[in-house]
Amino acid sequence: MTSFDDGKDERALRTIGEVGEALGIKAHVLRYWEGQFPQLQPMKRSGGRRYYRPEDIALVEEIDRLVNREGYTLRGAKAALAAADKPAAEAVDAPGAKPAPDRSQSAPRMDADSQRGRPEAIARLRRIRATLVDALDG
Repeated sequence: MTSFDDGKDERALRTIGEVGEALGIKAHVLRYWEGQFPQLQPMKRSGGRRYYRPEDIALVEEIDRLVNREGYTLRGAKAALAAADKPAAEAVDAPGAKPAPDRSQSAPRMDADSQRGRPEAIARLRRIRATLVDALDG
């Protein structure tokens, strides 16, 4: 979680305004992301007031990193988050199951632009793949 300097315990719930101010993300963007990313579900109290738990804040930081720092589209960020969640969900659903095979050496999947031979798209996809492999191995 980010280091909030608001005097609250790190496990404390925070409002959308507190999260937005701490992370530099406008409240309307956070509300929009809730509709785009099914994993992002802050608690809602009477009147619809949102309260973000530490795990919600960590997810917002991850979405912000993917979209605003690494240049993912919302669709790409959704796919990256889903891929990151999938192995963990499989491990919980199937105790004792073998880990997924290491695909770090396999050919990258390419979008339509990459298949048309756009070298910059291919290079970007390779960087994304390396980042995901590093994250999963770390």
